[in-house]
Amino acid sequence: MTLVSASELAELLDSDTRVVVLDVRWSLAEPDGRAAFAAGHVPGALYVDLESELSDHGVSGRGRHPLPTGADLQAALRRWGVNDGDTVVVYDDWNRAGSARAWWVLRTAGLADVRILDGGWPAWLAAHGSTETGEAAAVAEGTVTVRYDDLYAGALPTLTTEAAATLADDGVLLDARAPERFRGEVEPVDAVAGHIPGAVNLPSVAVLRSDGTFADVPELTTLFAEVGADKAATVGAYCGSGVTASVVAAAAAHAGLNVAVFPGSWSQWSSDPSNPVETGDGSD
Repeated sequence: MTLVSASELAELLDSDTRVVVLDVRWSLAEPDGRAAFAAGHVPGALYVDLESELSDHGVSGRGRHPLPTGADLQAALRRWGVNDGDTVVVYDDWNRAGSARAWWVLRTAGLADVRILDGGWPAWLAAHGSTETGEAAAVAEGTVTVRYDDLYAGALPTLTTEAAATLADDGVLLDARAPERFRGEVEPVDAVAGHIPGAVNLPSVAVLRSDGTFADVPELTTLFAEVGADKAATVGAYCGSGVTASVVAAAAAHAGLNVAVFPGSWSQWSSDPSNPVETGDGSD
């Protein structure tokens, strides 16, 4: 199960199931979501910093959001009170980016039951879920074990630069960025504009409804099929730095499809001047 609705989360929190709720508010414009967390969050939730706890900026050559080590992630998970076998629910307040990144990193680390709150914080408020303000309450240290020290070789498939290039030629490589970034018309973050040659644009927001919930399975199946990503295809995804590609991967998982993620994404690809760059809509 990839998603949980607001009503289902409320039921889980009222049940005997051990549930750890993680608030992963993050956006390009506002990467630090602590103030928003303090202003209101799901009761019992803990704030997760995508920049420092779901990324390792001490790593060079692997893009703007390199993956943390398994040891560092395990330490963070234990700080959050996670034990083996717990249900972990992650949520955010912007286009499912932070929660999908957390879902993908934790699933890659081997955690079996990680769910994204469908619709995020706005859905929780719309469902009249109870809220808390201020800092998170202290929790008991968890005992979870992460069995992969190298998350680039973890439980979910990842792509290297070479594998991404091969997949763009021999399979389906999805670019989850906005169309204008894919076409190379604008590039607000990285030094080079354009996309990996042979990639197909599928913006991460395309898998979401206007209210921020994920499209249903038939809609997603059709959407992926339209870009050649069906169950018979080998499919990967990338974005600017490995965050919104996780939204596409989560949508694919919800629809029963397997999508590998290129964690370094365009930020890693474009940093090497020997890598080719394509512009335009990719249809020529």
